[in-house]
Order: sequence, then structure tokens, then C-alpha cells
Amino acid sequence: MILSLDLSERILDHLVQATGATEVLAADGGPLMVAPGTDTPASGTMRLFRGGSIQKIVWTKLQVPSRGVTTCMIFAFADPASGLPHFTLDCADHGDESYAFHLDLMPRVELATHVPYMDEVFLPLSPFYETGRATEGMWATGTTPRQFAMMSPWMLVNFTNEEAFRKIGDVVMDYANHWISVINAGLSPDVQATLADTDLTERDAGVRYNLFSPSIDPVWGRVEAMIGTEGSELIRSNLQLL
Repeated sequence: MILSLDLSERILDHLVQATGATEVLAADGGPLMVAPGTDTPASGTMRLFRGGSIQKIVWTKLQVPSRGVTTCMIFAFADPASGLPHFTLDCADHGDESYAFHLDLMPRVELATHVPYMDEVFLPLSPFYETGRATEGMWATGTTPRQFAMMSPWMLVNFTNEEAFRKIGDVVMDYANHWISVINAGLSPDVQATLADTDLTERDAGVRYNLFSPSIDPVWGRVEAMIGTEGSELIRSNLQLL
């Protein structure tokens, strides 16, 4: 079993069912993008879902079977004009009995100046965050301060051994279920009123442009090396564009 793929597909299915999003298919009825690798047998797949209670979900899988490497990503985007957070999960099998994951909800406003928003949307994640942080068998990644600045203080990002990766699946589901509950409930009127100082759509576009920029995240250079410029740019454009 490819653990990262199994976890990613379980969470994707859960999010799609909960939000009512519909898959956008290619002309042949398959995933929107299947890209052969630049160094066969590497490959890349992207699935796109739209509608329901959200804007879209972008799911990707990159694989180099000869090295035992599989990397999967989910980014579920709420309405750009709302203050509702986005959900993200990256996870990977590295082929050397090590794994990696990145889990977070992405805030839609500056948390330091919107404490009621932070308390309503993010504070309930704290027990799940603490459980994740306390899991044995994890160690730090090379995530930079610039990358941390794009996300929330509740972000979990680690390398893990197999036992820890299996355990972290419960925390991932807890984050996903909390995100679903926020999407379904919406923001309270009092909290929504505190967001009037922010152009939510403009901010979202700017953050997404930066978050998925090769100048911020060096992973895009590796993606391009695996599946070529066209495949890499197609994935990035679907993540960046509202």
C-alpha cells in the first residue's frame, strides 16, 4: 500500500462527499490532467472538482515508481469572496521508509488584527494540533519562515516514520471535519462584520499567487523536473486562479 496515496484519496473522497463538489473531467472522461514524466516512468495526475458549497478542490499525484516516491496534494478552496478558510493536505512516501505531510487551514484575513475570527475558525483546532505535535516519530522539514508566513500557526509539517504517519491520519481527518463544519455553518454575523476592512477576493488572489510561486516554494522546480513545464504550469494555474 502507498500510504500517502491511501490517506490523500480517503480525505479527498470525504471532502467531495461533504461539499457536493463535482469533478471536471477531460474529454476522454478521465482526470483533467495526466502528464507523462520527463524521466519515465515518472507521472503526474491532477483532478479538479468544482461547485457545491465551495469554489473548488485541486488534487494532484506525482509518482516516480522506480524510486518508490509518491507525493499527493489536496487544496480545497472556499468561496474567494467569503472569509471561510481553505483546507490543505500534502503527503508523501519517500521510498526510504520515511514520509512527510503538511496540514493546515489557510486564513483569509490577518489573524493578528482579527482575533474574533481566529478564535472562531482556528482555536478549535488546538487539541488536534497538540495531538499532532506530540506524535512520536516525527522530525522537522526544511520549510522556510517565508512558507510558514503564508499559512496559519496551526500548521503541522513534518517528516515521519511509518508508525507516526499512520497515526497522523486521525489528526488529518479531525482538521478536515473541522473545516467542513466551518464551511457548513459559515461565519457568525459578529465575526463576519469584523472582516469589512479586508477585500477578501483581492487578498485571496494575492496570497494564492505568492503561495504557489516558485520564488517562495522550491517544490515547483522539482515538479517541473518530474512532469515538464506544461504540466507544472497547469497545476499552478489551477491553484492560483480564482
